[in-house]
Amino acid sequence: MNDPGAPERRHVLRDLGWTVTRADGELEGALTVVPEMHVPGTAHLRTSILAAWADVLAGLLAVDSIAPRVPVTLELDVQLYAPAPASGTVLGKGRMHKAGRSVLVAGAEFQRDDGTPLAFAAASFMAAPDETMRISTPTSADGLLPPGGRLDVPFAVRAGCERRAPGEAVLPHSDEVLNASNTINGGLIALAAEEAALSLSPGATLSSLGLRYLQPARVGPVVARAEVRRGLGRIEVRDQGNDNRLCVMATSRTFSGSAPG
Repeated sequence: MNDPGAPERRHVLRDLGWTVTRADGELEGALTVVPEMHVPGTAHLRTSILAAWADVLAGLLAVDSIAPRVPVTLELDVQLYAPAPASGTVLGKGRMHKAGRSVLVAGAEFQRDDGTPLAFAAASFMAAPDETMRISTPTSADGLLPPGGRLDVPFAVRAGCERRAPGEAVLPHSDEVLNASNTINGGLIALAAEEAALSLSPGATLSSLGLRYLQPARVGPVVARAEVRRGLGRIEVRDQGNDNRLCVMATSRTFSGSAPG
């Protein structure tokens, strides 16, 4: 039985506090960087947060195209020009590149508040095979992304993602990490992949992160296991509670000079 006096639980991504609004057929938003968003041991925004934000921007554009069907992420990648900032505001813009019958592709660009390009991302989607699943198309800014709060604990702690061993990270299943299809959110799977890779490269940050989603993570926890050589990482993410099925294959790379080996 739920405690009526307990605080309302909300999705992990809402605590990142980003905004999303419509502008001339595109989506725009802003993110205020706080220390709790940093990669542990560094003063740089996590690449996985940019990946999660790109997934949100591209996913909302996909909803615009295929609603009431629910979009499912197939691939997601983010590439950084330079290590992400420690503070200030990051601006994001998402646009649809292709809205085909079977596959949709959208992209996102990120820049610092002074206009300096920071990163770009791309994501592809398909409609969920279960045609009974339905989602509505948001029409207002509040409908796009309900107001959230300020992250007041480290991002991985907020998501419950833990480094269990060198090269291994675990993300548990909870209502706060699910997406519209009631599977573990693809942007938060990016966090698990990042944590697994960075556990082998202390003090480093990722210059790129690419994920291929093979099947939904329905049960959890998801377990990400990474191998890293000369800054290049190969990561497998499995749904431990669902016969340890392979859900995501990912690659990562750290900035030159920031990783051992």
